[in-house]
Amino acid sequence: MAKPSDELIQLYRVAVEAEAKATSEPYTEEGWAPWREAAATFQQAVTAEAKATEADRAKLEQAVKKAVLWPEPKES
Repeated sequence: MAKPSDELIQLYRVAVEAEAKATSEPYTEEGWAPWREAAATFQQAVTAEAKATEADRAKLEQAVKKAVLWPEPKES
């Protein structure tokens, strides 16, 4: 599986946090705009990094999501 950059991981974390905030309140266009913008920024960055590293785009995105949503436990 492709190894995502720290930048991609951070961009996805921002999108996840924006999603949590948007979905915790009643829907408004303004309330959901940051989530949509963060998600679009993340998607553009995944495409650019996949192209630059010649990685499979879908696998790269999957690796980012796994790293953020289901991180490996750190050894002591």
